[in-house]
Amino acid sequence: MTAAKHRYNRRRFNHQVFLMAMAGVVFLLIFAYIPMIGVVIGFKNMDYSLNIMKDLFDKPFVGFSNFVKFVTDAQFKNVMLNTLSLSLLELLFTFPLPILFALLLNELRSRKFKRVVQTSTYFPHFISWVVYGGIVMALLSSDGGFANSVLLQAGLIDKPINFMSRSEYFYAIVIISSAIKGTGWGSVIYVAAISGIDPQIYEAARIDGANRRQNAFLVTLPSIASTITVLLLLAISGILGSGFDRIYMLQNPLNLAKSEVLDTYIYKVGISQRRFSFTTAVGVFRSFLAVLLLSVGNFTSKRLTGNGLF
Repeated sequence: MTAAKHRYNRRRFNHQVFLMAMAGVVFLLIFAYIPMIGVVIGFKNMDYSLNIMKDLFDKPFVGFSNFVKFVTDAQFKNVMLNTLSLSLLELLFTFPLPILFALLLNELRSRKFKRVVQTSTYFPHFISWVVYGGIVMALLSSDGGFANSVLLQAGLIDKPINFMSRSEYFYAIVIISSAIKGTGWGSVIYVAAISGIDPQIYEAARIDGANRRQNAFLVTLPSIASTITVLLLLAISGILGSGFDRIYMLQNPLNLAKSEVLDTYIYKVGISQRRFSFTTAVGVFRSFLAVLLLSVGNFTSKRLTGNGLF
């Protein structure tokens, strides 16, 4: 094949790739951009509306009054504190776990054993929180639960503890259960990034006398730093989203002081009480803060490491 013909083939329009890309664009348009019209609800008085589509055009604008109602709401401080505390603790404890797990997987020499470990650790991700939350509650039950049985036999406690009714244990329960459920699956991207590292870099490091630990922390980690940065920035932008399904499954009236977060608050107020304008304002407030956190995090990352999302 001549060089001219090769360049022609590269310039030729690829209809298959174009159609695949357009499918993603159409998906985002339908499920991400068109629903943004509903943001207008947060600036109107449409609480308890019976005909949302009609009231979307007929109801008058009320400015930022719905936002003021949320900020001055009696639950605002507790909801925001719980959301930020839980999200920051998760970012601190669970974000590094998939990275560490990917590094450990990379050190396994047996391909068969590596596949077994990966499959077994990926599996919890595919269990819905409805099922997984029930398993967690059964394990922590004060009536024959596994955790209490172990603690009693070890002599660490005198009587069973009802973990799910004690609000002081809620953060730990969510963080530990989320780590067990998501660490394996979260390592997939890091494992893929590690597999793309040039083997010659490891060879050069070994020639220079680097051992396996030094290879992991001085070669592998710097090589996947850009991937870590991107996922860290995305995690920072999602700080105000605690994950409705897992919180709602583990929540009960006894631990409500620590378990009421923005996601559950929006559901209870917006869906149960039909305060559509109020909860839309809460959602817009959260999205604004998420964009702000992402922008600040991206700016800081580019200044410090040279890597960022945009």
